[in-house]
Amino acid sequence: MKTDTRDLVSATKAARDFASITARVACGSRVVVLKNNEPSVAIVPMADMEQLDRVAEREEDMRLLAVALTRIATDDGGGRKTLEEFASELGVDLDD
Repeated sequence: MKTDTRDLVSATKAARDFASITARVACGSRVVVLKNNEPSVAIVPMADMEQLDRVAEREEDMRLLAVALTRIATDDGGGRKTLEEFASELGVDLDD
């Protein structure tokens, strides 16, 4: 989704008008705060944050599934490695 240029505010204006910005965000708008004329942070509705959290969880699930499927596909039966050893070879930290 593209950001409407009306939803860009300077850090100074964001600090000065924080109550009105949060009211806009509560109604569904997204606001990008600029610092030194560069996007610095985004203020988004809670529904957007919850969706980002769900996407992050699914991404982690997909990464773990990819490790498991790759292990199954490359398992030759002999010299079997643990899932942890296999994940380590792929550079995946299962503890993350």
